[in-house]
Amino acid sequence: MKYHVLTLFPEMIEAGFNNSITGRAVSDGKLQLETVNIRDYTKDKHKSVDDYTYGGGAGMLMQAQPVYDAFCSLKVKEDTPVIYLSPVGEVFNQKMAEELSKSDDIVFLCGHYEGIDDRVIDKIVTKRVSIGDYVLTGGELPALVMMDTISRLVPGVLGNNESAMTESFDDYLLEYPQYSRPEEWEGERVPSILLSGDHKKIEEWRLEESIKRTKKYRPDLYEKWAEAHPEYFEALEKKRRKAEEKARKAKLKEKTKANT
Repeated sequence: MKYHVLTLFPEMIEAGFNNSITGRAVSDGKLQLETVNIRDYTKDKHKSVDDYTYGGGAGMLMQAQPVYDAFCSLKVKEDTPVIYLSPVGEVFNQKMAEELSKSDDIVFLCGHYEGIDDRVIDKIVTKRVSIGDYVLTGGELPALVMMDTISRLVPGVLGNNESAMTESFDDYLLEYPQYSRPEEWEGERVPSILLSGDHKKIEEWRLEESIKRTKKYRPDLYEKWAEAHPEYFEALEKKRRKAEEKARKAKLKEKTKANT
C-alpha cells in the first residue's frame, strides 16, 4: 500500500505517519508514503497558491493550477482512489476503510483556507470524505486519521491479523471490555470467566459484553446489528423457553415429591 498526500504541510504528514505502528510498517516495507508539496507547483513568483474567490466572500481559495500540476506529478494508475478531505463529503467509517485497504495506491488531497477551486476537484477527485461534522483548519489531520485506520487493515501491518478482525465496529459491534495483570486492582477483580480457560464460554461472554456495550453507547449501531442478526434473538428465545420448561419440570417434580 502506498499513500500519496498532496499538501501544503508535508512535514505534518510525515511527522504524524512515520511513528508507532505505521512508522514500523514503513520500515518493514508494508507501507509507503509520498508527500507532495503543492506550493512547489505554483507558477506565482511569491509561491502563493491561493487567491480571492469570485463573487466575493470571506477568506481565500486554493487555486486549481498548482493542485492539478502537483497531482500530475504522481505516478499512479487511472483507477487510483483520489480522496479530497472535506466536511461536505461522505462520512468516513470502518466499511469505507476496509474497501480502501484493498487498493495498491491512495491519493489524499488536503485543502486549506476556504477550500479548493471546485474545477480541479471535479477533474481529479474520485471521492469527497469527511471524518465528522465539524470544521478543521486543513485536511492533514483527517488524512492521517484515514491513513491510520486503513493501514491497520493492510496484511502484515499489525503483526497479528486477528486484532484487526476483532476490534470495534466489526459487524457493527463495539469491542468487549479487556483486562490485564494484576488479577485484582483497586479492589476490582478481572471477571472470573476470563480466568476459567473455557474458550467457548469466554467467546460467549465477549459477545454478550459487546452487545451490551453497543446497546448502551451506540444504540444506532446496535439497531443495525440486531437487524442483521435475527438468529441471535431466535436463539435467545429458544434458550429462554428451554429454561422455563426446565424450571416447570423441576417445580412439578418437587410438588409430586411433596404429595407422596
